[in-house]
Amino acid sequence: MAFWSSTSVFTSKVPRKILFMFTLSLSVTYLFYSLMSCYNSFQFQENYVYQGRLVTEETTFVTLREKLYSTSSQVYLDEEFVERTATEQTIAVSSVRYSVGIDERTAGWVRAQAATTRSSAAAAAGEPPEFSTTDSELRRAVNCTSDYGVKKLPQAIIIGVKKGGTRALLEALRVHPDVRAVGNEPHFFDRNYEKGLDWYRELMPSTLEGQITMEKTPSYFVTNSAPKRIHSMTRGIKLIIVVRNPVTRAISDYTQTLSKRPEIPTFEVLAFKNRTLGLIDASWSALRIGIYALHLESWMQYFPLSQMHFVSGERLIVDPAGEMEKVQDFLGLKRIVTDKHFYFNKTKGFPCLKKPEDSSTPRCLGKSKGRTHPKIDPDVIRRLHKFYKPFNMMFYQMTGQNFQWELEEDGNSPGSWD
Repeated sequence: MAFWSSTSVFTSKVPRKILFMFTLSLSVTYLFYSLMSCYNSFQFQENYVYQGRLVTEETTFVTLREKLYSTSSQVYLDEEFVERTATEQTIAVSSVRYSVGIDERTAGWVRAQAATTRSSAAAAAGEPPEFSTTDSELRRAVNCTSDYGVKKLPQAIIIGVKKGGTRALLEALRVHPDVRAVGNEPHFFDRNYEKGLDWYRELMPSTLEGQITMEKTPSYFVTNSAPKRIHSMTRGIKLIIVVRNPVTRAISDYTQTLSKRPEIPTFEVLAFKNRTLGLIDASWSALRIGIYALHLESWMQYFPLSQMHFVSGERLIVDPAGEMEKVQDFLGLKRIVTDKHFYFNKTKGFPCLKKPEDSSTPRCLGKSKGRTHPKIDPDVIRRLHKFYKPFNMMFYQMTGQNFQWELEEDGNSPGSWD
C-alpha cells in the first residue's frame, strides 16, 4: 500500500506531458542506437563480401593463370589441374557469400598467393622449384567442379588420319592450359550427325574466355560428307591432319585389326587382288586411307589450305616438341608445350609426356599403342611404295610440303604409334 501511495503522489506532481516526452525520447534514443548497430554490421558484412570477391575473383584467378604458364617450363601440366584452377574461382566466391568458415578459406587463398609469389621469385632467380604444403593444399582444394565456363562448338578439329599419331597429338595439346578437348572420339560428322549440333555441343568440355575447344575423330578425313557438314557448322574452323608414310600406316592399321580379330587373312593376302599380277586392292580400307591426295581434294572444295595444318607422324616421334611448336603457332597459342614435357620411352618406342608432380607414373599412351608390327614380305612393301608414290607426289604438291616418304622404302619409319 505504501508503494502505490508513493507512486500516486509522484504521478500527481509530474505533469503527464513531461512523462510522455521523456518516454518518447528514450524510445527514439534506443531506436537510433539499434539502427546504428545494424548499419555498422551491414557495412562490415558488405565490406567483407567485397574483399572476399576481390581476392578470389581477381587476384587469385590471375595468379593461378600465371602459375599455369610459369609451371610449363618446369614440369608437365595436367589438364585436370588447368580445369580445376579455372573452376575454383566460382567455388571461392560462393564460399565467401555462404560459407560459415569464410575467414579461413579467404586466408587460405591469401597464403596460396604468397606461396605462388615466392615460387615465381625463386624461378626467376634460377632456383629449383619448390612445392610447399600450401601448394599441395591448393591443388586439392581446386578439385571441386569441372562445369565452370561455357560449352562451345569446337574451334579446331583433328580430322585425321587413323593410325597417324592423332591420339599422341591430342594428349600433348591437352597439356596446354588454353586447350580443352574431348577425350573420346565423338564421331559426330560421320556417324551421329542426325543428333544435331545441340547434342554435339553438349559433348564438349566447358571453356573459359580465351580457351580453345577441340575434338579429334580421324575417320572424318576419309568421310565424303564430313567437309560439307563441318563447313556448315563454321567456316573459319581450323583443321589438323596427322599423316605418316601410307605403307607404315597401313601396316599399323592391320596390326590393330589383327589384335582384335586374329583369324583374319595375312596382310599380303588382303593387300592384293592378284599378287601374281601385282594388282593392289585399293578398296581395302587400310590401303585406301593412305591415298591422302584423294581425300584432301574433298576438303579443299570447302576449306583453304590456310585453315589446315599437316603434322608429320614421323617427326612427331623423333621431334615432338618441334611439331608441337608448329601446331601451337597454327592454333594461335602461346608455346607452352616444349621439349621439357617429353621423354623418349625405349620400351614403347615413342615419346611420353613427363609425369606430373602429383603422379607416380609417367603419362604414356595406353597398352593399345606400341604394338609390334608383324613381319611383312619386303617385296610387298616395295610394291606398295610403288603404288603410293604418284599419290604421294600429288599430296606434296597440294600441301606444299615434302614428307620424304620415298626415303623409307624399306618400310621402317622412325618409330610407331601403333
